[in-house]
Amino acid sequence: MRSYELTTGRTLGVAFDHGDDFFPTLAEFCRSNGVRHGYIPMFIAGFAEAEIVGACEKLEDPEAPVWSKVHLAGVEAMGCGTLAYDAETDTVLPHIHTSLGEKAARSANGHTSHLLSAQVQFLVEMLVVEVISPVMTRPQNPDLYNVPLLTFGPLAAHAASAAVQSG
Repeated sequence: MRSYELTTGRTLGVAFDHGDDFFPTLAEFCRSNGVRHGYIPMFIAGFAEAEIVGACEKLEDPEAPVWSKVHLAGVEAMGCGTLAYDAETDTVLPHIHTSLGEKAARSANGHTSHLLSAQVQFLVEMLVVEVISPVMTRPQNPDLYNVPLLTFGPLAAHAASAAVQSG
């Protein structure tokens, strides 16, 4: 286990628009607001369609991560996640989990997993809490199937990043 005290910055609210593509819109929000690290304590959403991690077949290696996806349409969703920064690509790497319920024929069925993609239907209402320090990154762990895992860097790394940003 690893734990770190987080120094938080701004708390921002964002509303996505009907038809927005979830992850590109989240990336634009982060870019335009200068958010590199943070967490999403909650969001509520309507998605015309969404893809989440899942499998219908027996898994060959139950210990390995699942990379296949399940497609859902016409869903209501709640979710949360973290935002880490990749300095090499100058992008924010979100890790979002969501619980989705289909509104139509299988409305009693729910699905919970890692969100891969989504098209907004009507709305996404999201809260984002910026983390000022420590730096949050998501390097791949070669000992665990190359799964990208959240890591926390030293305060000095954030100071260097902030100096580059303001310079």
